[in-house]
Amino acid sequence: MKPHFLLLLILLITPSFQLRSQSVQNKSSDSLIVSTTWLAEHLNDPALVLLQVGEKEEYLAGHIPRAQFITVAEISTPRGEGLTMEIPPLAQLKAAFEKAGITDNSRIVVYFGKDWVTPTARLFLTLDYLGLGERTSILDGGLMAWKAEGKPITKELIAAGAGNITPRPRKEIVVDAAWVNANLNKEGVKILDARAPQFYSGADLGQMPRGGHIPNARNIPFSSLVDEATNKFKSAALLRQLFEDAQVQEGDSVTTYCHRGQQASLLYFVARYLGYDAHLYDGSFEDWSRRAEFSVVKSDAVDTKTKP
Repeated sequence: MKPHFLLLLILLITPSFQLRSQSVQNKSSDSLIVSTTWLAEHLNDPALVLLQVGEKEEYLAGHIPRAQFITVAEISTPRGEGLTMEIPPLAQLKAAFEKAGITDNSRIVVYFGKDWVTPTARLFLTLDYLGLGERTSILDGGLMAWKAEGKPITKELIAAGAGNITPRPRKEIVVDAAWVNANLNKEGVKILDARAPQFYSGADLGQMPRGGHIPNARNIPFSSLVDEATNKFKSAALLRQLFEDAQVQEGDSVTTYCHRGQQASLLYFVARYLGYDAHLYDGSFEDWSRRAEFSVVKSDAVDTKTKP
């Protein structure tokens, strides 16, 4: 091969290789979880929007500077108009998040007071559905981790800036019962139950019409995803092992569910963090167990020490 031809070939190959490398790097989801150190360093960034989930009284008693308070009710279908917790119309989401000061260019960090981990994950899911997931992170350990490190807390209430969102809904990430039923036996699709083991097995009905789980679903209890003492996320290696133990393979698509869609949001978040193609069955077992046309499976009694 002539030298000048070889050089030309290298030049032609290099850009495409760089693009592929960048594409692989862009798939990394490390930014979905941020540390207290990262937040402290970016606390004054103009684009930062901080959202606290939890009890309003706790927020008023002391919160991270610049944080706005938001409730899950603001981003859920109103009671009596559907299931207990569902993604509401886009207009409701747009209004709720613009009220909190979010724009298309915001860098959003959501965090919980005390142990409100799953509602915080539900907030992430909703932002992801709205098209803002790539701009959103969860603060590892929430407010308690921030306080434990002696970082600043304030009672000052600062009005949110003017919000302006252009919704780009990712409707494919939220699936219904018909989709789940059609994909139960599909290769490369895994259905994951985020409930505590006693609800998965059917030993405890959990106030549902029928006890048990969706056929072929595997159990990864939501409480197994975070450290029990600190509510910080377990390491990526430990989290990935939980998925592998549930027979989830690299490249699989996963769909999570729980009682009503909140605990499953945490499992959805971790699946996204690990790089899986993630979906959430929003109706969850509240919807599935009511539908007589769909089967429910019970299994042997299991350890019930996992938090409900």
